[in-house]
Amino acid sequence: MKLSHLNRALLTSALTLLTWTAHAETVGSVDTAFKLIGPDHKVVVEAYDDPRVNGVTCYVSRAKTGGISGGLGLAEDKAEASIACRQVGPISFPGPMKQQEEVFNQSLSILFKKLRIVRMVDQKRNALVYLTYSDKLIDGSPKNSVTAVAVDHSTPIPLK
Repeated sequence: MKLSHLNRALLTSALTLLTWTAHAETVGSVDTAFKLIGPDHKVVVEAYDDPRVNGVTCYVSRAKTGGISGGLGLAEDKAEASIACRQVGPISFPGPMKQQEEVFNQSLSILFKKLRIVRMVDQKRNALVYLTYSDKLIDGSPKNSVTAVAVDHSTPIPLK
């Protein structure tokens, strides 16, 4: 069966969209405050595999609100997170990459607050830089964290 150019483009777009909606995998958590009713407040560690870079996983720790509102999914989680991305296998690139692009986002509240992870390419140093931040401003500045993964110079990062 032959696919037309339009069908092939639509299929590629759909697969890309599915890749971008990848969910975090919970690695573990620790309780930080006891709640008599509902789940405890906690710090959660989640793993995100970069959908466009084979062999790189980002680990994000963030606060998760408990209690009744947290148990019902109505609580607003704090806009603070820490990130550490690491090489977990051979690094390879299925295709050219943008200089900068959002890799993941996850809702932290019902109303518009999201945790975002953006990948930037540091071409001079052949490194991938990952920034996490919340799009809800806190005192005029978003809380953020940054990490980098050095890529061996024998594997140049292909840019669009």
